[in-house]
Amino acid sequence: MGFSDAVRSVINQYAGFTGRAGRSEFWYWVLFTFVVGIVIQALSGMMPSLTYLGYLFSLATIVPNLSVGARRLHDIGKSGWLQLAWLIPILGWIYMIYLLIQPSQGPNAYGDAPASAPVAA
Repeated sequence: MGFSDAVRSVINQYAGFTGRAGRSEFWYWVLFTFVVGIVIQALSGMMPSLTYLGYLFSLATIVPNLSVGARRLHDIGKSGWLQLAWLIPILGWIYMIYLLIQPSQGPNAYGDAPASAPVAA
């Protein structure tokens, strides 16, 4: 799955907490939100009247971030509720990154593997 396909997929499944998301979909979404965040910060540094644009972007991406995170965890056979580990400083973050870089598994309780994700043997 390419960059634009991944971003489009996340936006289309804005509040979809069911199903699965492959690594490429998840990490391309993370890259997209990071780059847009950097651009917004740069713009608000040059034009202070745009300061609230960053807040609006963060607010607008809370639900898609949570949904794609839940679907990514479903892809490795874990519950989306494990995202609560982000609330644990350092160790929770390390654990979450470890989980999110795992390869896709075959069919599990959350459905078949995403079409674009190679399945680990």
